[in-house]
Amino acid sequence: MIVNSPTRDGATPEPETIAKEKEFGFDIVKETKEFRNYENSSLQDTVSNSYKNSHTLQTYEYASKKMREYSKLNSGIKMGIWEAAELLNTIIDESDPDSDIPQINHLLQTAEAIRKVYPGPEYDWFHLTGFIHDLGKILLSDKFNEPQWSVVGDTFPLGCRFDESNIFFDFFKGNPDYSDSRYNTKNGVYQENCGLENVVMSWGHDEYFYQVCIGNNSTLPKQALYMIRFHSFYPWHRHDQYKNLTNQQDEEMLEWVRKFNKFDLYSKDPEPIDVEKIKPYYLSIIDKYFPKVLNW
Repeated sequence: MIVNSPTRDGATPEPETIAKEKEFGFDIVKETKEFRNYENSSLQDTVSNSYKNSHTLQTYEYASKKMREYSKLNSGIKMGIWEAAELLNTIIDESDPDSDIPQINHLLQTAEAIRKVYPGPEYDWFHLTGFIHDLGKILLSDKFNEPQWSVVGDTFPLGCRFDESNIFFDFFKGNPDYSDSRYNTKNGVYQENCGLENVVMSWGHDEYFYQVCIGNNSTLPKQALYMIRFHSFYPWHRHDQYKNLTNQQDEEMLEWVRKFNKFDLYSKDPEPIDVEKIKPYYLSIIDKYFPKVLNW
């Protein structure tokens, strides 16, 4: 769980630990350079295999088909936000080199880190976004049975050239779109600066839960919807790539996506969080921004 100084064993924090908390506003359990380790993490084989499948099988045609299928929200599954979060207790994200804890722990760690830095009630939507941002991973549950490569991992635009800033770039060479002249130029099927809302992204939990939010008339602000939809789009918010596709609104929202990213990435901690203690607060803000029951 997220803790304050002193450290868990009672020792005085090292100066660099204090500096990190001062920079980020919350404790980080390991060096920032140790996060997103795609070279020699203990989960390396599983992570690499997940990305190999994603990068070779996620095509423009496939993602477009999945969007049409799931944006209808006609699966017949109906449940509330908290019920969906509890469903994530059974799920491990095989693309994540930093953590193998149940997903609900990650959601609450992210939300509580945001709440620590932005405690005011005017930021309750930000707290809630931290809690719900990965709910689209319910696609991995036995209610949907989607494969890992079609749900998790960094996202990337399809219908245009794959940028080398994408993690495990070489795996794209096995993707049919890599050598398809319709899709392998800089802009591909898109107009310059068309805006990310007009771009087909690799299909996964980000896009799916964004569709759930707008399809169920959530009242979350635009900043929250961008965080949900593009938090896994690392080539954009980490590496400043694909600027040829973004428009003015995207660039205005980029700052908020980056604000969110430090909480999503650096709040991961193997220690469990006291769910029941903080549950009432999150139930109250869920009710503020979502209907009791959603179509999925």
